[in-house]
Amino acid sequence: MSLKEQIDLDLKNSMKSGDKTRLNAIRSIRATLLEKEVSIRVAGKAVLTDEQEIEVLVSLAKKRRDAIEQFTAGNRPDLAAIELSELTVIEEYLPEPVSDDDVRAIVEDIVAKTGATSMKDIGKVMGQAMKALKGKADGTKVQEIVKSLLSV
Repeated sequence: MSLKEQIDLDLKNSMKSGDKTRLNAIRSIRATLLEKEVSIRVAGKAVLTDEQEIEVLVSLAKKRRDAIEQFTAGNRPDLAAIELSELTVIEEYLPEPVSDDDVRAIVEDIVAKTGATSMKDIGKVMGQAMKALKGKADGTKVQEIVKSLLSV
């Protein structure tokens, strides 16, 4: 079952169950995926690839994390809680996150393959690392690990 079919099924189930928070989150995901499809449409109908769907979900999750941070800083725990519940729903559709140790191992492998030795090579390493870890690890965490390995 494709991600889009799964979201449609979950949307129906959420409507039946009456879970408003989950329903709103799934509607948001569905609408964003539809917007992305329309934006890439050239002639006729466009279908998103799995990578593009993951990009959309990663973007939505990042927006929710930023909003949680802003609402928490602005002393609005009620709004932060809503964003957190929506983030939880979005994360259900993302690939299983990779542990920090696994990220470090993948980055070390990329550093060895590229022959990177200094901070001058950070772009080369980050490009390959983010491609390998797309949707599985936070970009800032990957960047921290790359910097720690290259600054030695």
